[in-house]
Amino acid sequence: MATIYTHQAENSRKTWFLMASFLVVIIFIAWFFSYAFNNSYILVFGVIFSVVMNVWSYWYSDALVIKMSGAVPATREQYFDLWNAVENLSITAGLPMPKLYVIPDDSPNAFATGRDKNHASVAVTSGLLQILNKTELEGVVAHELSHIGNRDILLSTVVVVLVGFVAIVSDMFLRASQFGAFRGRSSRDNEGVGLLILVGGIFVAILAPIAAQLIKLAISRKREFLADASGALLTRYPDGLASALEKISAYPVGLKRQSTAMAHLYISNPLKKENGVSFMQKLFMTHPPTGERIAALHEMDSIQ
Repeated sequence: MATIYTHQAENSRKTWFLMASFLVVIIFIAWFFSYAFNNSYILVFGVIFSVVMNVWSYWYSDALVIKMSGAVPATREQYFDLWNAVENLSITAGLPMPKLYVIPDDSPNAFATGRDKNHASVAVTSGLLQILNKTELEGVVAHELSHIGNRDILLSTVVVVLVGFVAIVSDMFLRASQFGAFRGRSSRDNEGVGLLILVGGIFVAILAPIAAQLIKLAISRKREFLADASGALLTRYPDGLASALEKISAYPVGLKRQSTAMAHLYISNPLKKENGVSFMQKLFMTHPPTGERIAALHEMDSIQ
């Protein structure tokens, strides 16, 4: 039977699998470029760069995420209610107090990041603090602390860097092929083989970011349901989080600093594109529909 501990172990395996897959994919792309340009140094650079990116994403991707969001450190004096909520719930959850940040944005939202529970951060928007009451704020904080306790944060944070980089490399490949970067190789070698390599390379370049996006979204949707449930158990008041999700989803404007690369980190989609979605649109959503999450929380409340 699956438990929170099996989920934690699964997240650890997924993280290492993602990093290993990134290593293989980048080396393959580098090999393709080196073959196309007839330059072995490209492959050497690709191997070194993929290793460096893996190491960097493990140690520093959380700092990049905080910078991308525009978050600033939160002090206890300035944000007393937020600080107390995080401190008290951290004690209840048996977690170290994470670093606190506030994003100066009227759109209500929040996320957690970091590589482990000892190096974790929680960021909330100023808009979230304005519209939520105490129990709703505690529900959101408990949700984010659950991501930390469930070991979601490393996997989700590494995805921001690695998946984003795959998309960039694929775009570079498409631009290179568009400007005829592979013509020299096909003229030196068999014309048919060169054309086949070119078509195959473009095909891989198009599919790579799509596959990366699907991996990111599949990871995100599953973990949101579990974090909702874990957070509700932490506060013992599922309606608090359910009410918070209603207010967050009802806000009509998304975040000012939007990035599809890190949209999956937030408690609710910061791009505000989930109303009236079709099946295919739902497949590419960063979060489960808010209505489904709220219904699950109300069901938990009725059982208690």
